[in-house]
Amino acid sequence: MRTAITIVVALVLLAGAARLQAVRERWYPPALEEETAMYLESAAAVRRISGPYAPLVADLYWIRAIQYYGGTKRRLSPAQGGDATSGAGPGAASPTDDRYALLYPMLDITTTLDPRFNIAYRFGAIFLAEAYPNGAGRPDLAVQLLQKGLRDRPDKWEYMEDIAFVHYWYEHDYLAASQWFEKGAEAPGAPWWLRSMAATTRARGGDRAASRLTWETIRQTTEIPFLRQDAEQKLLQLRALDEIDALQQVVDQVKARTGAAPEDWASLVRARVLRGIPVDPRGTPYELAPDGRVRLSSSSRLYPLLVEPPSGTERR
Repeated sequence: MRTAITIVVALVLLAGAARLQAVRERWYPPALEEETAMYLESAAAVRRISGPYAPLVADLYWIRAIQYYGGTKRRLSPAQGGDATSGAGPGAASPTDDRYALLYPMLDITTTLDPRFNIAYRFGAIFLAEAYPNGAGRPDLAVQLLQKGLRDRPDKWEYMEDIAFVHYWYEHDYLAASQWFEKGAEAPGAPWWLRSMAATTRARGGDRAASRLTWETIRQTTEIPFLRQDAEQKLLQLRALDEIDALQQVVDQVKARTGAAPEDWASLVRARVLRGIPVDPRGTPYELAPDGRVRLSSSSRLYPLLVEPPSGTERR
C-alpha cells in the first residue's frame, strides 16, 4: 500500500514541481538559499535523530529530493534561459558542476533512513544517470545507489536490471551490462527476458536495433508508469537519431551536387528536395548548421541525445 501511495506522490510531484516553480518565479525571485538547503547532510546523524520516525523522515527527504531534482531541471532548461550546454557536454555533467550536487546526498539519506525504499532507489538512479542537463549526468552515482540497495536486498533483480541499463545506455559498457543482466536473470522471480537481454547485449553491444529492443521490452513489461515513460522517451530519441542520419544523407547529397551546404531547410523545400521543414518526434524542427550538419535543437524535449559509441568501437 505504501509503495503505491509513494508512486502516486512521486509522479504527481514530478509533474507539478515545474509548474509550481514557474508560478512562484513569476512573482518572486528564485530563493537559491532555500533551494540548496538540505537540513542535515549526514545520513547517520539523521537516522539517530529520527529514531522510530525514520520511515516518515525518509518520505520527507524523498519528496524534497524530487522537488530539488524537478526545480533544478527546470532552471537549466533552455526555455528558462538555463545553460543547457554547460558541463562536459550532453550526457555528462562536469565534475565541478554543482547544480545537482545535493541530489545524491538527499537520496543517500532517504535510503539510509529506509533501506527498503524501492522507488527512491529506482527513480533516484534515473535522476542521477539521466544526461545533463535533464539529470545529474552521473551514472557512476546511479550504480552506487543501486548497489547500496542490493546490500540490503541481494536478491532484488530489479536493481540488477537497472544497473545493467545504466552501464548499457549511459556508459556504453556492454560487457558490464550483459553481466548484470545475467545476475538479474539468476535471482528468484526474475523474468525470462533478462537472460535474452544478456545474450543480445553481449552479442550486439550498443547498436540501435539492440537498444530499441531493450527499451521496447521495458516499455511493454514495466509496471511503473515513470519507467514506461522513460522508455518511451528513449525510443523517441532512437527514432530521432535515425531521422538525423537520413536528413544528413540528403544534405550531403545536395552539398556534393552544388558545392555548398544548403542555407536552410526552406531552401530545400523550395527546391522540392523536402516536402516540409523536418521536425523531431516531439515536434521541434531539426537544426541545420552553416557547415551542413544536422542536429537536434537544444530546445527539443528530446535534448540531449546521448552520444553513441563510434561504429567499430571495441565493446568493453
